[in-house]
Amino acid sequence: MSQKPPSPMVLLYFLGLLLLATFLVGRLLWPFVAILILSYLLATIFSPVYTFFNRKFSSQFSSLFTCGLIGVLIFLPMTFFVGTLSQEAYALFQLTKGTNLALKFTEFVEQNAILLKLKGVIEGYGIKVELKEFGAELSDLGRMSALFIYNQASAWAANILNFVFDFIMMILVIFFLLIDQEKLKNYLQRLSPLPDHHDRLLLAKFEEISRAILIGNGICGVIQGVLGGLVFAFMGINSPVLWGAIMGILAFLPIVGIGLVLLPASLILLLKGKIAAGVLMAVFYVFLSFSVEYIVKPQMVGERVKMHTLLVFLSILGGLKVFGFLGIIYGPLIVTGFLTLVDIYFGSYDVWVKSPGYWKSDSHKE
Repeated sequence: MSQKPPSPMVLLYFLGLLLLATFLVGRLLWPFVAILILSYLLATIFSPVYTFFNRKFSSQFSSLFTCGLIGVLIFLPMTFFVGTLSQEAYALFQLTKGTNLALKFTEFVEQNAILLKLKGVIEGYGIKVELKEFGAELSDLGRMSALFIYNQASAWAANILNFVFDFIMMILVIFFLLIDQEKLKNYLQRLSPLPDHHDRLLLAKFEEISRAILIGNGICGVIQGVLGGLVFAFMGINSPVLWGAIMGILAFLPIVGIGLVLLPASLILLLKGKIAAGVLMAVFYVFLSFSVEYIVKPQMVGERVKMHTLLVFLSILGGLKVFGFLGIIYGPLIVTGFLTLVDIYFGSYDVWVKSPGYWKSDSHKE
């Protein structure tokens, strides 16, 4: 016996109640939205580990083991990293706090024949170069950068209880997601008014971009940051952990990447007369950037992420500006959702939206 369809008034009333309930649930979960998103991404990435162990063991044990592996691979290194980063950022802030850096910059330029010649060439075109003012601006930039990094790292270190609580909560969410991830996907597909193949396409795109960001860009960023920090430590450059962290973040950005740190460092070494060290730094940058970007990353990411380089660059910068550090993840995810919806629109809805007869007739109601 077929169910009698509800009247339009009843349907609108119910949809209003459903939207209200959805809004209230969203308000309740909003404080944990970052944890929920990261948990889902990590659960997606580590699901092959869970699936492998679930073939021989129970789902609860397999999920618990996978969560323990996540804790060892992520939580322990991050705890050490945050503490060291806050110390080095504070030391850099103290270095740039006064006029010491500005004076050192002025002395460095005045003692360097190449920079003095460059200064003379620039002034020959009528552009006056004030070394003290430029050094002061450089000092202010360094101080603001160091203070920002120190505030971020020290906030994590000071609120260690919040950090531990958030991580425990994330592990708890991952534990249940690994067990019930397929049930959640089916539930969301049934809740969505879109056709099932469109829902599956959206979920697949989000999973692909999350793997590309966290596995491809994430691991490659860690590799470049760690190796860059080790080279800085080997050459006796101060704050190698801090600079390694900066390089790890910059590695997410296409086009520029770690060159924003390594190339100026190479130039400074050359200007100081350390020709071998400067050349070695430049060669290291070319080798590391080429091997990671053109050998390692394509093997990890493959052809799954088909997004223009400039769009990736803008999505990460925009994400950092809007969402902070997690914008590295959120930016590309938002753009991926937009591009996927555009593809669905072109494939299924474009012809109907542009057809005047569709809106005037009752053919779409069949």
